[in-house]
Amino acid sequence: MTDTAVSESVVGVPDVWRLRARGCWVEAAALLAPFCDDDAGAALRRAELLVEGCFYHVDGWAEAEDALRLAEALASTDEERGAAASERGHLAYGATLFSVRDRADEARSAFGRSAALLSPASPGRPLLDFRRGLVAENIAGNPTAARAAYRRAHAGAVAHGNTFLTSFTWRHLAGLAAAEGDLAEARHGFAESLRIRVSLGHLVGTAPALLSLADVESDPEAGQLRAEATRLYALLNGIPAWLAPTLAP
Repeated sequence: MTDTAVSESVVGVPDVWRLRARGCWVEAAALLAPFCDDDAGAALRRAELLVEGCFYHVDGWAEAEDALRLAEALASTDEERGAAASERGHLAYGATLFSVRDRADEARSAFGRSAALLSPASPGRPLLDFRRGLVAENIAGNPTAARAAYRRAHAGAVAHGNTFLTSFTWRHLAGLAAAEGDLAEARHGFAESLRIRVSLGHLVGTAPALLSLADVESDPEAGQLRAEATRLYALLNGIPAWLAPTLAP
């Protein structure tokens, strides 16, 4: 599944959240731009937004790279450096996943740096664990390692109260369960992911969640879920772009 999560710090800014939840990453990033010249936190949040936009548009890589370089330059604490390294790994993972350029080694190296910099109790650790799970699942083809990473991420997200991240951990654990034929577990995880995204108003992530649940449901429920996903995809003008083969007319 081509899904991604952004840190809780971005979710917690109301105007930024409302824009990014509707697929307006550039506009959300623009709200943070005036603070980025000397604020490492704002620079990192802006980079996170633009990196996430790459995953949904499959475009904008150069702009995200520029924003990330600024965030890396401003980072002055281990927490900030670790978060920036996590974002560096995520951008490299995305470029590899979408065949822009093979940066898998860079992703692994950056995630390793992030793990060394972030303390075990850091609120950024669950997101890092989740992202390492993505590499294990989608680049290394190692579902066992991916499941372990997703479970660590899920437990950490719950402990830190990061409900948004749990929508991603539920979804990816459910995907692994579906691949193994455990449809009951898959339905539960996909349903939890969908419930959270709807409750948070995360429109750009709702269509993928609907489709995932539809894949493990029977008709007529499956057909209704797909119809709602198609409606949302049209409402958001074809975002996420990678759903086009499934939902484009």
